[in-house]
Amino acid sequence: MADCFGEGPRFDSKDVERLEDECLYQGFFRLEKRHLRHRLFEGGWSEKIQREVHVRHDAVGVLLYDVERDAVVMVEQLRAGALSDPVSPWKLEPVAGLVEKGETPADVARRETLEEAGCEIGELIELHAYYPSPGACDERVTLFCGLVDSRGIGGVHGVETEHEDIKVHVLPYGRAWELLEAGRLDNAMSLITLYWLARERASLRARR
Repeated sequence: MADCFGEGPRFDSKDVERLEDECLYQGFFRLEKRHLRHRLFEGGWSEKIQREVHVRHDAVGVLLYDVERDAVVMVEQLRAGALSDPVSPWKLEPVAGLVEKGETPADVARRETLEEAGCEIGELIELHAYYPSPGACDERVTLFCGLVDSRGIGGVHGVETEHEDIKVHVLPYGRAWELLEAGRLDNAMSLITLYWLARERASLRARR
């Protein structure tokens, strides 16, 4: 079969027949068993299949960068999904949060930066949008770089009613890159945003 992906995807959502969505669990997040069938690359339709999907809100991540001081602002907090991590379940990450009804990703970037880092963003640059694990989760993440003045930023922040305990770190760019290369920044948001910054840092600093 010829590779025609450069012309756009061959199939879209109309090529999937969703027969039933069965709720297995409903809490803050939702777990569904989806019954479906879909078109096949070699023609025809698949048999009825089942897939379990973790249904979440979409999310936003924003790497805060101080152009003048060549520093990044990142946040550290306990992550329940990393409790068995061999080094530490406390992870250093960009500011992040979930998209609530009526919000745009840019709204979330600015709101979460104020809540988690105690500062406001000047210019907000959209980087990428992606699915972290599309085989099992419907979450879509939008990433930004937010330009900030890091003077005076620090301390512990977070929304008390959400039991957040978030420590803010201002890191020279070189130190952040050392942590990345040492495997300490082991989450997708950190990796993607810092690789983007490595590519664009010179042009951002040239605008001063």
